[in-house]
Amino acid sequence: MRAERGNTFFIHTFGCQMNQADTGIISAFLQEEGYCLATNEADAGIILLNTCAVRENAVDRIEHFLRHLYGQKKRDKKLIVGVAGCIPQYRREEMFSLYPAIDFLAGPDTYRTIPSLVEQVRSGGKLASLEFNSAETYEGVEPVRQSAISAFVPVMRGCNNMCAYCVVPFTRGRERSQPFSSVIKEVRTLAAAGYREMTLLGQNVNSYRDMESGSDFADLLDAVSQEAPEVRIRFTTSHPKDISESLVTTIAARPNICNSIHLPVQSGSSRMLGLMNRGHSIAEYREKIALIRSILPDVGLSTDIIAGFCGEKEEDHQATLELLADIRFDSAYMFFYSTRPGTLAEKTLEDDVPEPVKKRRLQEIIDLQNRISGELFQEAIGTVVEVLAESESRRSSEQLMGRTAGNRAVVFDRECYKPGDLLNVLITSATSATLTGRPAQV
Repeated sequence: MRAERGNTFFIHTFGCQMNQADTGIISAFLQEEGYCLATNEADAGIILLNTCAVRENAVDRIEHFLRHLYGQKKRDKKLIVGVAGCIPQYRREEMFSLYPAIDFLAGPDTYRTIPSLVEQVRSGGKLASLEFNSAETYEGVEPVRQSAISAFVPVMRGCNNMCAYCVVPFTRGRERSQPFSSVIKEVRTLAAAGYREMTLLGQNVNSYRDMESGSDFADLLDAVSQEAPEVRIRFTTSHPKDISESLVTTIAARPNICNSIHLPVQSGSSRMLGLMNRGHSIAEYREKIALIRSILPDVGLSTDIIAGFCGEKEEDHQATLELLADIRFDSAYMFFYSTRPGTLAEKTLEDDVPEPVKKRRLQEIIDLQNRISGELFQEAIGTVVEVLAESESRRSSEQLMGRTAGNRAVVFDRECYKPGDLLNVLITSATSATLTGRPAQV
């Protein structure tokens, strides 16, 4: 192995779970070529930023990092800086002029080229590998995983849903699914290695379709649950149009599939969903929620909300608050709208909601959701829940943190337990984000 500093690498990962999974793939390609993963940035001769372009604040954080790394490169002339993922894919070669720290760029379909890019940079020049490859799924790649308890399993890449606000179709390309047999093989390997939880990933995971057999996501989820019956199975992210009765009944039928569904709605107004090009109405979304709850009454539901999208009026905002109050999600990812270059909204719609109005509406959404989450979590006090211990609590080594099948975070007294254990916890207190308790004998 190449142990000298110039051949060690460190990756900063921004954004979604798919980016976290991709970091494992990039690490695998570099290690195959003899590079070593550094434990921190200071020990690395190669620093990569695996980037997300979905939210403006993520882009701002990456720009801050690049300014920091420019200062480091002035002090260390041999340091190599690469930017991978979504941002270089849609901003492309302009990145070199905007951020002189960058030595190379690699898009989501070109991670295989990163070791070669590193070697070429050492010979001089700046390089970009940003081609789309509709056949690339990284099938058969064994990623480097940071956890020995939970694993991400990407089952499809890209997205065909041209939501007006979203850059994903332009940064990750069209949908393509991993072969059914390849997913099952990876699941079998992870189960044999002792993993306790797996999350099936995709930008729109429930649009999965095996090209050879025609199997859909419900078929895949059922097969995965049977292949690893002692492992918790999760999946994310879903699109409302692809939630089917067969998918929900599969979750209900298999005890190791977690009863947790993340189902982004973005707005409570059908008029806004039309402007967003979401492909469904609020009535249809409510029907999907009713279907889910009729089969999974104890399901944990979460969603995404965008405040202040183009053309949003006060009555549209009020419709969003009404939807949240009616459905009562466990949690939500909530943001105010920021224009993403190259999207349908940027090309065809006016970003006409003033930022102070966006922020006020977002705060009202956050306040309501926090109240709902707090009420739901308070209802759990006195109950016993099954928790998979994931890690030591950030606040105390005397406590562990884990999650319920419904994806609620739980902090509990450590006693004799360790990360990876599955145990029952008596809930004794709660906030709007976390349950607290102690191990219970049942």
